[in-house]
Amino acid sequence: MKNKNSVRRIAFSALVAAVYAALTMALGFMSYNGTQFRVAEALCVLPFFFPCTTWGIFIGCVIANLLSPAGPLDVVFGSLASLLCCLSVSALGRGVKECGAWRKVLVCLCPVVFNALIVGAVLAFTIAEPGMSFATAFAIFGAEVAFGELVVMFTLGMALMAYLPKMKLYNMLKEKI
Repeated sequence: MKNKNSVRRIAFSALVAAVYAALTMALGFMSYNGTQFRVAEALCVLPFFFPCTTWGIFIGCVIANLLSPAGPLDVVFGSLASLLCCLSVSALGRGVKECGAWRKVLVCLCPVVFNALIVGAVLAFTIAEPGMSFATAFAIFGAEVAFGELVVMFTLGMALMAYLPKMKLYNMLKEKI
């Protein structure tokens, strides 16, 4: 039985990776550069409920970032931002029976903070205008990334946190995974 659950966790995580990558690439026009509304980032709330999805989001982000105009640095560090975010979200969900409003806010802030700092720095280093100081570029790109993340997380991410536990699929997954 334990081996069966491990296979299910891996399969579920792979499905999440595919959805993350597909959403990001399909909506590429708004998923990359400074102000990015990466709809797939809403999936970063999943590790709160299903810790095994952390690796799926990380792998999905690696795949999606292969198309990033920021190049290899975004593949490495942008994906690392998602991994750190999801590990934090997973820790926030550990042992929690009820998810109060403040915990939902903290979960939704994790992608905002990690991506603003890490992706903001990557973009400042890779696509800033020549002659612009790193500090200025970092402040601009960090703010743009944070804005996009705030919009996505506090609309889609918050909705997912509120409605996912009420779905029949959620209960079925909780029992099987």
